[in-house]
Amino acid sequence: MRLTTKGRFAVTAMIDLALRQGNGPVTLSGISQRQAISLSYLEQLFGKLRRHEIVESIRGPGGGYSLARTADKVTVADIIIAVDEPLDATQCGGKENCHGADAASGTRCMTHELWTTLNAKMVDYLDSVSLQDLVDQQKQKEQNVVVMHRPAAVQNSKIETGVN
Repeated sequence: MRLTTKGRFAVTAMIDLALRQGNGPVTLSGISQRQAISLSYLEQLFGKLRRHEIVESIRGPGGGYSLARTADKVTVADIIIAVDEPLDATQCGGKENCHGADAASGTRCMTHELWTTLNAKMVDYLDSVSLQDLVDQQKQKEQNVVVMHRPAAVQNSKIETGVN
């Protein structure tokens, strides 16, 4: 079981949108360039996010997308579910016919309960993480970035003057 590109891209694009929320509508072309995600793929994802009332679109010049709710009211689970990302670790996709639809018994496999419990834990966790949490983490990372070099002009002036 793994989260597919669809889910990862949707969450990444939503973080990008939320980071820029205060500057007016955010264009999909801007997100596409910053995050290296295909514009047509973003259009598909944002159509689903709009239908689930997670984002709203603003038409016309200067248009784009904005959050339909505050970032603290949007969870990662909301985003993943909106873009139709399956969150299922079971072999049967939750149909309880783990041995296949053609199997005579149509019974669950021996580990079905394990994977069903994992599904519930995943949804609980993703539902506990808000978009605001991810935005705050990203802002914290950006603040912790340390410049490891000085511009050449500054280094040269210090060498010439003997100032350190």
